[in-house]
Amino acid sequence: MTVLYIGLAGIAGALARYGLSVAMNPQQVSSLPWGTLLCNLAGCLTLGFLAYLPGLKRYPSLRAALTTGFVGAFTTFSTLSWELVSMLQQQLWTIATLYFIVSLWGGIVCVRLGRRFGLNLTAVKRGSEE
Repeated sequence: MTVLYIGLAGIAGALARYGLSVAMNPQQVSSLPWGTLLCNLAGCLTLGFLAYLPGLKRYPSLRAALTTGFVGAFTTFSTLSWELVSMLQQQLWTIATLYFIVSLWGGIVCVRLGRRFGLNLTAVKRGSEE
């Protein structure tokens, strides 16, 4: 049953990514692909949060659906890589460098922020139970 949940959540994540990319990415790879960047940073924040969400470990099928299914389909390393190669082929060195740095370090920061939100929620929940 877990595989079905992952598949359904993956469909939702892929459709959400597609919608955001259509709405926000420029037609030409001559500026930052904002839709892809937002998908990846939001996915990092969400994954960091879900990893520490209180009680989610008790529901492994739901956790797998949300993390592997939805977030896995919502974020996209392959598109990021393709966009970087396209920028480099067009000799858009500054935009490619900025996109790479913001994607990598922004992703790390977002995972840490999501983790902090999850840990804080855990601490608040524990404090209210005492």
